Amino acid sequence: MSSETVDSTAPTAVPTLSLPEELILMLLNEETGYFHQVPGWHLNCAIAGAAIAELSLQARVDTDMDQLILLDKTPTGDPALDFALHHISAEGDTKDAQYWVERLAPHAEMMIDLTLDRLTNTGMLEHHDGNFWTLSTAVRHSDYITDSGDDTAVGFIKTRIGKSIFAGAIPSPRDVIIIGLANTCDVLRFIFDLDDEAEDRVQLLRQMDLIGQAIANAVEHNLAGPSLRHTAFTKQIPVVPLRRMIFSRHALRGNLPAYFADLQQRFGPIFHIKPPFRMLPDMYVLAGPKTNRWVHRYSRMYMRSRDYFRGIEAAYHASGLLPALDGAEHFRMRKVLRASYSRSNLERQLHKVHADAIAHISGWQKGDTFKLVQMCHHLSNAQLSPLLVNVDSQDVVDDIIAYKQRALSTHVARVLPRFLLHTPSIRRKAKSIVKVVDRIQRSHTSAQRSGCPRDHADELLALHSHDPVFLPESNLKFALSAPVLAAMYVGDELGFILHCLITRPDIYRRVQVEADVVFGHDEPRWDLLDSDEVDVTQRFLKECLRLYPTIPGSIRTVMNSCVVEDYELPIGARVFVAATASHYLDEVFPDPHTFDIDRYLPARGEHRTPGYAPFGLGTHNCMGQRLVELQLVSSVLLLAHHFTFELKKPNRKLKINPFPSMSPSMRIKVVIKERRHEPTV
Repeated sequence: MSSETVDSTAPTAVPTLSLPEELILMLLNEETGYFHQVPGWHLNCAIAGAAIAELSLQARVDTDMDQLILLDKTPTGDPALDFALHHISAEGDTKDAQYWVERLAPHAEMMIDLTLDRLTNTGMLEHHDGNFWTLSTAVRHSDYITDSGDDTAVGFIKTRIGKSIFAGAIPSPRDVIIIGLANTCDVLRFIFDLDDEAEDRVQLLRQMDLIGQAIANAVEHNLAGPSLRHTAFTKQIPVVPLRRMIFSRHALRGNLPAYFADLQQRFGPIFHIKPPFRMLPDMYVLAGPKTNRWVHRYSRMYMRSRDYFRGIEAAYHASGLLPALDGAEHFRMRKVLRASYSRSNLERQLHKVHADAIAHISGWQKGDTFKLVQMCHHLSNAQLSPLLVNVDSQDVVDDIIAYKQRALSTHVARVLPRFLLHTPSIRRKAKSIVKVVDRIQRSHTSAQRSGCPRDHADELLALHSHDPVFLPESNLKFALSAPVLAAMYVGDELGFILHCLITRPDIYRRVQVEADVVFGHDEPRWDLLDSDEVDVTQRFLKECLRLYPTIPGSIRTVMNSCVVEDYELPIGARVFVAATASHYLDEVFPDPHTFDIDRYLPARGEHRTPGYAPFGLGTHNCMGQRLVELQLVSSVLLLAHHFTFELKKPNRKLKINPFPSMSPSMRIKVVIKERRHEPTV
């Protein structure tokens, strides 16, 4: 079983940190889970300079104010340094440090990735879902963060540098270089509270080492030069004609990813949609693997999420809900909820979740007919609600989902007028939210929870008690009912999966064979869920998630003007990040409309790109992704082992409801054709 984060076990032998690694660690801001923001070109130059300086300290090159000479082209074993060394050794003529800063700076993004991978693999950093980073637990609680006298230990880099700046300590050549580079990036004043005396000390320290001085001067000189920066001339964003917006077979079917993929192929990675008669707000659409990569890496600096979610907050009488948070507040909330939404939480309780699922399906008989989506909502809720909030909410799940769907349709998708959220029927359904929240609070007293594993509700109630300003009581109605709402998204995806299974009998039989291997024993073989024994099921699920992602994209507001793929997005623009449009692009998934589970064989691995994003991108991706993946595979195998389903109307094509999230049509019904095995715990 995989873990939620990289294993934080302390490394037995911590390698000496390189200057690029020390610079990256100095920039880490654990409050936000990211790094102090440095203008891209500044950081690129600083990383290039750090790599050159480290190669000099390791006697691979020699540099002074006038030239850089290759001394030894033997690889260092550090991928980022070896990348720089390879480029230097490949050029015959001797150049100066400034030349190599210019040559390496455009490749700095890859060097940063290699550095972060190395810091993660050595146990220094933990990488969290959402592209967040923190010092690993092992490092934080080890003597690496104390002043042990070893100036290569990770945890006290800032303390060590601070002593040189404020306490008059004599710095090592390495520290002089780091101080010079950090000052060049203009981040020292954000890391330390620098007064005039400290500023003078920094300028003095920069002059103490010839290597550091040469590199810092080269970096500074490049910061003033425009030669390698993005051009100031941007393209005009194309506007989609009305006929292209309306007359689309994919739009008629409700398949939004395929719809936006068609527009992307016609108009490029960024285009402007202007709905007629102001039915909906104007929107810029980002679609394709390149924009996916940009969003994943950089959108946190340029876009915010809270604007589109304000209506939902008003509907729940809340403010500052997780989907609407950005920056440090968003990261803080994710850290609080990380354990309850982790895959390991489900792994520990698979037997209990399995028992709840068996109890739910035990009464299903041959010939029974179900509405596909409702059946999947109820099955998912039967598992998730007890797992995450320790209550049975089956009697109210339909009401809670109906209210959330109406709130999303009126306030986020805006496909319905807002007054429809206040009809008598919807108001009655809203009362079910209060009902389930009351159940959760009554079942989560100290006495009731004694000896029980902590769940989602425990974490939220503890946070509210500890910091009622950050998580006020007004937010609990939404926050505590969120696990019940999760049944909507998971159930919708399970509905797509079952429809794909039923309409592909050959794959259905192969999945049933794998299901019988897992459940054909006195006790389920949970250890097989990640093994080759269920390889067909795993690849089948990936293809379902590609073709039918329940969340096709996300809405953001531009808060800082930015240039993406040579198009400038203006401040205040409403942006739809069509992350799953790439699922239907031939350049990412050849013959994308064909259902093909062999895409995910190791030899092809078409999903291993930014073009595959069924759970979202960047800081707001689904934090329960790994839990959901495990629940889906266990649920599909459970159903395949016990039943054979068929469609009530087998000749009817799949119709998709696109709003407020993608789901199979509510009209689709399934029939139990065969009860293969008796459901038993």
